[in-house]
Amino acid sequence: MRLIAFGILKTNDGCRCIWHSIGNHKEVTNSPLTAPFHPYFVRRGVIYKGGCDKHFHLMADVAANYREIDEQIRRAALSKGRDPRDVKILAAAKAQDIKSIEAAIIAGVLLIGENYVQEASLKRKSLPDNVEWHMIGHLQRNKAKAAVEIFDVIESLDNAELARELDKEGRKRDVRVRALIEINIGGEDTKSGIAKPKVAELLRTIGELDHLSIEGLMTVPPFCENSEETRPYFRDLRRLRDELHSLKLPNVDLRELSMGMTHDYLVAVEEGATIVRIGTALFGPRRT
Repeated sequence: MRLIAFGILKTNDGCRCIWHSIGNHKEVTNSPLTAPFHPYFVRRGVIYKGGCDKHFHLMADVAANYREIDEQIRRAALSKGRDPRDVKILAAAKAQDIKSIEAAIIAGVLLIGENYVQEASLKRKSLPDNVEWHMIGHLQRNKAKAAVEIFDVIESLDNAELARELDKEGRKRDVRVRALIEINIGGEDTKSGIAKPKVAELLRTIGELDHLSIEGLMTVPPFCENSEETRPYFRDLRRLRDELHSLKLPNVDLRELSMGMTHDYLVAVEEGATIVRIGTALFGPRRT
């Protein structure tokens, strides 16, 4: 099935819809909620179902937010001599509904982050496969099997027991589980993540596991009202990454630095972030 053309019109019930023409046949919904056909739109070759005014407004808001974030990242990267293409926007989608995530994908987001295995499982079934799913919340060992089935990347690996469990699940499937090491960069008791002095030992353990691949480091620094105050933590993570590179361990390639969220992502980009995890700035305030 090939999409030839599409456009927007207003029906007699006052709701805007998308018409689409496939081959010589055009379909137009009189009411998106009751019609047997659905409106569609396209992004990167994928056809998505559309909706009425409320959905259009949501899509427009998220798209505008995405463009603004992308432009700010571009400026921050260039200011430090970096290639903006080296920075990826991850949509932190905790508690966001399907339409909001869909709007982010249409806007250009390629990475979706979720905090909970079950929530991600339900959402992934309803969304296209042209995005990468990242586990960004704390992961317990008993959820490792489900996490490997659902996520493309585990960003919250922080102990040897979980590493062995992920490796075991990878061996069962004959795949290498992709992961980032979560670092508790501020040494906070209330946060998960491994302490800096223990990271090298963990990486040496992982170097002996054949079905686990470490692609980088992730951190959530202490919250600071002034985003500039997070700079030392981001700089610290980058320097830690550089030190760990010298170990030249098997199964370890620390090319990614996942750091920075809505209130401090520009500082993180200036300090070397390759993945920024954006929720509120992209979707608006969380609806829970």
